[in-house]
Amino acid sequence: MFGQVGRAGARTVAHALAVVVAAGALTLSGPGTPRADAASVCSGRPAKTVTFATGELRVYKNRTHACALTIAKKPGARRAMSVSLQPRGGRPVVDSGKFVQQAGPVTAYALNRCVRASGSIAGAKVSTGWILCR
Repeated sequence: MFGQVGRAGARTVAHALAVVVAAGALTLSGPGTPRADAASVCSGRPAKTVTFATGELRVYKNRTHACALTIAKKPGARRAMSVSLQPRGGRPVVDSGKFVQQAGPVTAYALNRCVRASGSIAGAKVSTGWILCR
């Protein structure tokens, strides 16, 4: 394939080609590229979305687990955000801190269980109550 180059030379050429391909991929998807839609973060189908003044709380469900995240309407400066997901009879799973765009995702086992999700952004809070009870 590489003619007179030899095995060591072929390896060097292959390595250089891999570096060029990786650099091209970074250029196309580099830090200036916006993040993928938050829906791709949680697996499963959208189960509930609750909007409030500063953002929205999204809950997703697959066969065995529920997933939740809180997303800011306007990403910007870091601000206090949190998301909590609690299966009935279990302890809440929480992600809280100062974030730019979203808190979460948090995931909890929810096979044959109701779950309750809540979220907050900069003091505005929302909760779903018990949902997904089947």
